[in-house]
Amino acid sequence: MEQKIRWGIIGLGGIARKFANDLNLVANAEIIAVASRSMDKAKDFAGQFHAKHAFGSYDDLFQCTEVDVVYIATPHTGHKEWSIKAMNRGKHVLCEKPMGMVRSDIEEMITVAKKNQVFLMEALWSRFNPSIKKVKALVDAGEIGDLGYLHADFAFYALDRPEEGRLLNPELGGGSLLDIGIYPVFLSYLLLGMPETIKSASKFYKTGVEIQTSMLFEYHKAQAILYSGLTSGSKMEAEISGSTGSLFLSPQWHIAQGYSLKKGDVVEHVKLPTPGYGYTYEIEEVNSCLQNGKLESELWSLQNSLDLAELLETIRVKNGIKFPFEQ
Repeated sequence: MEQKIRWGIIGLGGIARKFANDLNLVANAEIIAVASRSMDKAKDFAGQFHAKHAFGSYDDLFQCTEVDVVYIATPHTGHKEWSIKAMNRGKHVLCEKPMGMVRSDIEEMITVAKKNQVFLMEALWSRFNPSIKKVKALVDAGEIGDLGYLHADFAFYALDRPEEGRLLNPELGGGSLLDIGIYPVFLSYLLLGMPETIKSASKFYKTGVEIQTSMLFEYHKAQAILYSGLTSGSKMEAEISGSTGSLFLSPQWHIAQGYSLKKGDVVEHVKLPTPGYGYTYEIEEVNSCLQNGKLESELWSLQNSLDLAELLETIRVKNGIKFPFEQ
């Protein structure tokens, strides 16, 4: 029988709960340990998701010899620090997006990963979604001709959230861009690559965080119109149009359960439902890489993470999106 990949989880918030639920759906994976700064929270989480060990500190989990790979689900601002500490303990790492606050953070993380010969990947789970993978394959195969237009948005109302919480707190790297704007930027990058130029504008909240960002990515023969916001909802459908047809990722597109292909008056609807919350594909990719001795994913490489960080940083500089800890 194939030995299971043994996972540890730190940062036991909402995303970690969804991830843990899906991790328990993957046959060759098990949750060995979880850690929180609150021992009670760690014990409660461990009991709910059947983890063998609960720790009251992240460092204690990193020292656990039974853990193969650590899922870092802390707020953005802790991603670099905790990933590096885990890797220096010889642990493989899947780090929530954005992997670093700036490109140089990721460069540092990659250096540590290579020094310790451990696997590192940004948890950009949408890359492994079956609908998104299929749409990319269709675009790459020329199914809709030359790609000329892409539109993707991601928005929800969040101005009623606590100001000390993750989204509205500048000390935690809050705002729409790094939390949800990363998804539209990712889709444009995935299908069109690095843009030649970027035009962008943002609006800001009273706490200082950015709460609306519109982006126009200019390519040689295409444009991508992207948006993220916390001031209202949006349709959250992605449209990818070419010279001979269009593809649509159904709402919410970043967790698409299918897609549509339109050519002339003919529309084909394809359903591709995902189990659980949709994280199983990302988990299976990490497990596969570890079982095959790979230190990075071919589907979402470390260079991909560097490129994505560069795009987000360019937008931040253009729009004056800066956090207090960066002053």
